[in-house]
Amino acid sequence: MKYKLVPVKAGWIGVSWSDRGLKALTLPQKEPGEAAAVLAEYLKRNPKALIQDDGANKLIAELARELNNYFEGQLCSFDYLVDLDWCTPFQRMVLQSIKSIPYGETRTYKQVAEMIGHPLASRAVGGALRSNRVLLVLPCHRVIRRDGSPGGFGGQPQWKEKLLKMEKIMAVRYQINDHWL
Repeated sequence: MKYKLVPVKAGWIGVSWSDRGLKALTLPQKEPGEAAAVLAEYLKRNPKALIQDDGANKLIAELARELNNYFEGQLCSFDYLVDLDWCTPFQRMVLQSIKSIPYGETRTYKQVAEMIGHPLASRAVGGALRSNRVLLVLPCHRVIRRDGSPGGFGGQPQWKEKLLKMEKIMAVRYQINDHWL
């Protein structure tokens, strides 16, 4: 399994990919070794089984550029193929559905359950989102509790709040009279 550690304004992000698309993407970590360890945990692999690709391909170079732009407060498309071969059909449906939630907006777990045609599956939606290995590209941080509180985020709710706040500012900055630039 190939991976690359990408320096961004907020720290180091671990990125892993297969020939079918992105496999995993970590949140920023303070040190490169921390990003590699989190990545290995996501992939449920021994860190020594990962092969660092220093000559990362064009896809990863573009993703690195977008991640840097994102953490500098710019809108990004994050329009990448994601390898979801590890997902159950339900997880795949949930993770693919959240891609449509725009910057600066949120949906509740219940709303996501309704979006996928399973209106009583709010808790299952939360479980599917908890399994997300491609954070930011599949924006599970945009899904919150019905009461407006952030809900879980892999044990890092401070990141969820930070990302939502940052995206809300980006969305307002780029919106003029309800029309996107």
